[in-house]
Amino acid sequence: MSTRETPWHLRGNWEPLHEEVSATELRVEGSIPPALDGLYVRTGPNPSTGSSPHWFLGDGMVHGVRLANGRAEWYRNRFVKTPDITDPLEDPAAGLGDLGRGKGNTHVVAHAGKLLALEEAHWPFRLDADLETIGVENFNGALPCSMTAHPKVCPVTGELLAFSYFSFEPPYLRYIRIDAQGVVQQVEGIDLPKMVMMHDFNVTQNHVVFMDLPLVFDLSLLASGIPFRFDADAGARLGLMPRKGTNADVRWFEIDPCYVFHAVNAFEKEDGRVVLDVSRLPEAFSAGSDDYASVGRRWRFTLDPNTGSVLEEPIDERPGDFGRVDERRIGLPARYGYLLSLDGEGNSEEPVYGSKLLKYELNSGRCWEHSLGDNVRGGEPVFAPRSPQAEEGDGFVLAIVHDESADKSSLVILDAENFEAPPLARVHLPQRVPYGAHGSWVPNGVLR
Repeated sequence: MSTRETPWHLRGNWEPLHEEVSATELRVEGSIPPALDGLYVRTGPNPSTGSSPHWFLGDGMVHGVRLANGRAEWYRNRFVKTPDITDPLEDPAAGLGDLGRGKGNTHVVAHAGKLLALEEAHWPFRLDADLETIGVENFNGALPCSMTAHPKVCPVTGELLAFSYFSFEPPYLRYIRIDAQGVVQQVEGIDLPKMVMMHDFNVTQNHVVFMDLPLVFDLSLLASGIPFRFDADAGARLGLMPRKGTNADVRWFEIDPCYVFHAVNAFEKEDGRVVLDVSRLPEAFSAGSDDYASVGRRWRFTLDPNTGSVLEEPIDERPGDFGRVDERRIGLPARYGYLLSLDGEGNSEEPVYGSKLLKYELNSGRCWEHSLGDNVRGGEPVFAPRSPQAEEGDGFVLAIVHDESADKSSLVILDAENFEAPPLARVHLPQRVPYGAHGSWVPNGVLR
């Protein structure tokens, strides 16, 4: 197959890797802050056969760098060893509905001493501190449904708050609440008129906010692998529910049709209004599930439970997504957010990760740009605090980036308070790392 005929997600730096590598002699430019003691880990789709019908459907591969004592102790990449790797089916469609046949290709989150590789149509998979797969995680059989790749860990209660949308019959949405010890406390059916792709949601100190947006299920697209299409006529709304509430407690707020792949953060004001900071797209997958012509921009929704109204505000014209905050501020008022710039708007062929990382002062909209360099493409920026007691913003931003000219990848470490400056350190990785999805900073001692 010629390069032109090869799907975008199988060529260039999207091309999957096949070998698992362990390396300890890593070249470092600059100085790694001794305060960084932990694991940076990120996952992404990486089909083990070398081919998949859609980027979202590749097998999960995690990449990790262990930092301690001012050193990069190791780099490892490992397939998430799901049954699709260890016991593949001759007909993959035969596994449809088997929650244990996931990919673990979208996000990696630590909770209750466990490291979980997630995607949204199946159960998570548990990894150990060396990135080896322990097995499927269904919380001792208490999780009857799939779980989103974007759960939120509450910094106050330690709860893992999540949801499941991948259901071909009502209820099309389930809310999931898991306590700090990893025990499922609630699986609550939420009524939706139809099945929609709900990639992310929002949490505050007292509420969760569901996003019922018009990326709707279309059975005729099932063969494409991603059976969803954008239908503005289906309407769009946000559902506000107390964190321990039920379906009867959900209040719906209508908004203009749009799509949101990723929230940045949410919080409650003293007057009871609920603020959502997101990356909003005017539409998604309009010409099919490989249409990336629209990209996200910073947007703010403010829900007023007293009046039932929503204020919808564009915040910045820079295209950006993959937003993160200091995880100690999830669901609380946060001063700073960090996003990846996105280039190539109007290019429907493939998503284009940008050559800048963005730091926002969320309330004012002020933005600082960190340039990664010519022909260098970035990844999701992850914040790591200098210490557990450090003030918000006092810490570091980590991201895996790729130099397309040299075809080499590295982990960059930025000073979050001097964001526009050159990296404090660049850890050169022993192989290129394909562009991926999401990951986390996991401080030493978190995992059991």
